[in-house]
Amino acid sequence: MITDINNVPIDKALKENGYVIVDGLIPDDMVQNLKDACERSINKARSGEWKHCRFVGTQFPPWTEGTDVWGVQHVLHPDLREPVFAQWYGSPKLLEAVCQLLETTPENLQMELFNLLVNPEERDFDLTWHRDAVPAETAEDQEREKLTIPHYGTQWNTALYDDECLFVVPQSHRRVRTPEERSITINDPKSHKMPGQLQVHLKPGQTVFYDNNILHRAAYFCSSKRATLHASMGTIDGGHHRAATIFQHGLDWMDTDAFRQQLPESLRTPYANVCAMAARTTSGKFAANPIHEGL
Repeated sequence: MITDINNVPIDKALKENGYVIVDGLIPDDMVQNLKDACERSINKARSGEWKHCRFVGTQFPPWTEGTDVWGVQHVLHPDLREPVFAQWYGSPKLLEAVCQLLETTPENLQMELFNLLVNPEERDFDLTWHRDAVPAETAEDQEREKLTIPHYGTQWNTALYDDECLFVVPQSHRRVRTPEERSITINDPKSHKMPGQLQVHLKPGQTVFYDNNILHRAAYFCSSKRATLHASMGTIDGGHHRAATIFQHGLDWMDTDAFRQQLPESLRTPYANVCAMAARTTSGKFAANPIHEGL
């Protein structure tokens, strides 16, 4: 059983607080390879060679305009030619942690997203307070209903350098917003004065898993080097809800021979499972409409 930095089982901590910090999910012999791959990927994104990027000024997909990069999308893409990302995404300790959090087995895991979060170069950038799958304008009764939908997945940030970008409101993942929280998310979504907010401090090599319904935001600073591995996995039970969350990022490149040929053995079943979900939910397409429009 994997425990968090406070020696609490990670599944218990995540359920209670909506986030959990874990040590040791990157093998020692993989750390430098990941840093080197990140550096090459960031350089390609900033130079314009890699087109799949998140640009300052836009928070949610699609990212179609901009020059200042705050994220490198699709690091598993075969055209990026960085196999260490897939090797880590399918590494034993990481898969063990994901299985524990999702209370499932490796055979039921579903491959999903893997991106890279980086520091912008031109200006600092704040993301708004949000829940990933519940737009801010959602009415209270609909919000309550959406919060009861099981995730069938988890997401995480793994820092390669000191990272203090993520802010969360602990234990907000299973309740509707208070009137003050609702007002902030709609009228002042970049507020630095959210009641109960907590800044997550990650040391190099630490991972934070967080519930995508927790109220959270991020602050990106030009002056602080960032290369944080941002990924998710699900289970075969996710269906349409999970498909909408991940396919909005546009993953058609995963349905190619080039992608299939580069997969390590540990990811072949998770890949087959995401293909099966696409067949059931989106007529085999690895794409869906954005959940958050115009942000």
